Parts: sequence; structure tokens; C-alpha cells
Amino acid sequence: MTRLLLLSNSTNHGRGYLEHAMDAVRAFFGPLERLLFVPFALHDAEGYAARARAHFAAHGIAVDRLTPDAAGHAALQAAQAVFVGGGNTFRLLDRLQRAGLLEPLRQRALAGMPYMGASAGTNIAAPTLKTTNDMPIVQPASFAALGLVPFQINPHYLDADPASRHMGETREQRLQEYLEENEAPVVGLREGAWLRLEGGRLRLEGGPAARIFRRGRAPEEVATGAVLDGLLG
Repeated sequence: MTRLLLLSNSTNHGRGYLEHAMDAVRAFFGPLERLLFVPFALHDAEGYAARARAHFAAHGIAVDRLTPDAAGHAALQAAQAVFVGGGNTFRLLDRLQRAGLLEPLRQRALAGMPYMGASAGTNIAAPTLKTTNDMPIVQPASFAALGLVPFQINPHYLDADPASRHMGETREQRLQEYLEENEAPVVGLREGAWLRLEGGRLRLEGGPAARIFRRGRAPEEVATGAVLDGLLG
């Protein structure tokens, strides 16, 4: 059964890398010895993997870096668990597609391999990357992502500042534009929050409330601890 931990962000303001979520991360992974890290969302993949390796070493977990080659395919098939790091969602999806790793990653996650994502890694757990905040710095072959959940996610969801003089669209308006053309609901995942899917149950955990957008309906605030199984269809 699919097991997901989908973080809005990997670093909270004023705290270290993954520090705000490590209790949940440790509980999710359990007695894990090795973790496969997907660094494709950043240009410096090797440096990104080194950062993850140093962090998890302090928690007794060894980290291997996924590479876009035959060795990477073998590593994915042997992985105990995977963590897909944040960065640019378009670059992440493009790299996975070009390496032929998107479908193998999807199949392993659907078969029960624990999947953790942060930011871009959370974005691609949705059916598409249409609700990312990122610039399209590269053009993937398709917007279709992993589809591990049947709804869209908007990590780093940001509420409008009523004191701001910025006249461009708010995040809420952008997501309403998405729903003008698409049916799948969107979870606006604020900083410090995450979604956990285990045992067929979907829960909102972490810090602040989240916001759910559905076509033809007013946005809905959901509090931390809420069970969101209705989004699973």
C-alpha cells in the first residue's frame, strides 16, 4: 500500500534543514538503514546529495544519490525508501523523464516503497506539475507527473498580504485559474505543513492549516490533524 510523506518545504524560517519535520520523518521511515535521494531539482546534484547525506548521517541513515543512468535504475529497484528533494519542479520532472526513471519511481512507490518529497518532490507526487510555483526553466516532454495521489498540491502556499501594494495575482487567484481549466482539487500546503498517507488514510500534519480548492466551491480551511480521505476519491 502506498506510503507517502509530502512536505511543503524542507527548511522552515529560523530552523535547520528538515529540522521542523524530523520527528515525523523518523517515524515515517522507522528503522531505515539506507535512503535513496533524488537530487535532480537542483543544478548541483552532487552537492545537493552531500547536504542530504550529512543531515541523515546524524540520524544513522546512509544516503545514496540517484543518478540518471543504468546504475541509477538499479539503485531505484533496490532502494528501501526514497526522498525527492526540492528545487525547480520543471527541471526535476525533465530529468526523471529523460533518464526513464519516472515510471520506475512511480511503480516502486505504488508498490509500497516509502516515498518522501519536499517542495518539488511533493509537487510531482500529484498527477501533474500544473500547480507548481516554479518558472519553466526547462521544458519537460509532458506535464504528467507521478500521480501517486489523485489531487494537485501547491507547496509553499502563501496567503495574500492585505497591506501589500503588489497588484499581480495572489496565489489563491492563480489556483482558481487552474480550476477554470482543470477538475482535480488542489491542496494549498502552507510552510511547515505536510501530508501523510499511510494505511489508506490521508492526514494533514505539521504546522499551520492548509487550504483546499475545488472547482465551483469556496476555498476550505482544514486544520492540522484533519483526515482528508475524501481527496483520495
